[in-house]
Amino acid sequence: MTTSTIIRVAGVTKSFGDIDVLRGVDLAVERGSIVALLGSNGAGKTTLVKILSTLLRADGGTAEVAGFDVVAEADDVRRAISLTGQFAAVDEVLTGCENLMLIARLRKLPKPRAVADELLARFSLTDAGDRRVGTYSGGMRRRLDIAMSLIGDPAVVFLDEPTTGLDPTGRLEAWDAVRQLARGGTTVLLTTQYLEEAEQLADRVAILHEGRIIVAGTLAELRVLMPPAQVEYVERRPSLEDIFLALTGVAR
Repeated sequence: MTTSTIIRVAGVTKSFGDIDVLRGVDLAVERGSIVALLGSNGAGKTTLVKILSTLLRADGGTAEVAGFDVVAEADDVRRAISLTGQFAAVDEVLTGCENLMLIARLRKLPKPRAVADELLARFSLTDAGDRRVGTYSGGMRRRLDIAMSLIGDPAVVFLDEPTTGLDPTGRLEAWDAVRQLARGGTTVLLTTQYLEEAEQLADRVAILHEGRIIVAGTLAELRVLMPPAQVEYVERRPSLEDIFLALTGVAR
């Protein structure tokens, strides 16, 4: 693994009974990048993330995160990562600030209130910090969830389907939160089945299909794989999403 490669996966396999979910996955993620793992439902995206985050053991192959083997050095891997699942893991009874302070205390960090205040400001949640999370919108909960994942300064953040169930406004808020991670130098491995999400956020895209990474590269590199574009002039009508975002005053 080179010094710039923070995640390395080589020949990883995983089966559940007679179903081969991962059939020899190879993947390299550079430090400080956002990589989108793209695939349809059942492609094995979540299974791979669980293996990388030490929640599941592969049947074969090797995987390293931040220089640590996910099996032999699992404790070191856990200290280097954070995992945000498909649904926000926040306590609705607590306030946003209290949620953040709770994780800071569990991480045994000094000055948990200062940690919470900094993250509330970073993710534009200061005004809602003293409100119970049960009053938050879906997008606000996801931003808080992502903010919680940054406590302890993990080198790698895994985001598994981060915009599942969000409305268009909430999705844009979640995208902004992911961009915040990248601006802070955090490496992000993002799983998604939404093509636009990968296009908007990722430095590189890896397509997982039938248990293998069939192609990986930048969007420009992937476009080269397609036949040359034909120039056509068409009238584009606004989509319903365009209309919704325009009427609600949310910029794309």
